[in-house]
Amino acid sequence: MQIFLLISNVLLLLLLIEAARRILRYRSQLRKTDLRHGSRLREIEGTSDSPITSIKLDEFHQLFTQNGLGPALESEVSFIGGGVWGGTSIIETWVLSVLAKQATCMFEFGTGSARITYLWAKNSAPDARVITLTLSKNQQADYQATREDNPWATQTALAESVLDSFLYSGTPVEHKITQLCGDSKRFDETPYLKQCDLIFIDGSHAYSYVKNDTEKALRMLKEGGLILWHDYRYRNLETSGVRRYLDALSETLPLLRLQETSFVAYRSGTNRVATD
Repeated sequence: MQIFLLISNVLLLLLLIEAARRILRYRSQLRKTDLRHGSRLREIEGTSDSPITSIKLDEFHQLFTQNGLGPALESEVSFIGGGVWGGTSIIETWVLSVLAKQATCMFEFGTGSARITYLWAKNSAPDARVITLTLSKNQQADYQATREDNPWATQTALAESVLDSFLYSGTPVEHKITQLCGDSKRFDETPYLKQCDLIFIDGSHAYSYVKNDTEKALRMLKEGGLILWHDYRYRNLETSGVRRYLDALSETLPLLRLQETSFVAYRSGTNRVATD
């Protein structure tokens, strides 16, 4: 009997130790997640000195109108949650998916895993088109860095140009998607002039590429269309090219920062409001 009790106590002790170990590991993971989230949040909050006007989502577009229970049902979309490789946050992914519901021709600079590409195709009208551009792993030598570019941004752009299959591959909406491969500085935008009503700029965050992609996007945008830039942050060196370029662009175009996101947006046809 004593041996049995001893064995039982030892087993109980081992179970308690394992339970304590799992709790500590879980708490550690939570702290790391909070730190990552807090860091990204502080990067966005650091834009308080930005020259770009900040606006709430429901003020930006009627699709994000709030009622007493939250966003209206018009903003319901098909969605992919966490665990999918991609740089956009959950709310940013939702915003882009909702905007696709009213778009007929969408263009994306920077495919990545194609999470946004897939969700655009999934949530848009049956006859909508999605065009996405990425630098393939066999084209990295085509990348054209300049002296004004942050080397971290260049390194990240090249590190993300390694995929040769995407989330939309083999799905029922793949036929709506046109995959372009190449360096965006070599990209000929003339077939898409004034054709696109929604453009997402999330390719290389190096200054010269943000400038290049924006200038081409502005020529591709139809009247009343939207451009969204990702990763407008004030406390992140890697994305400093986005901030530098858009801060300067805001002097000539009426850009808006979308609250709760790292998005900056521009709608074609709006005029810059003069300020004293």
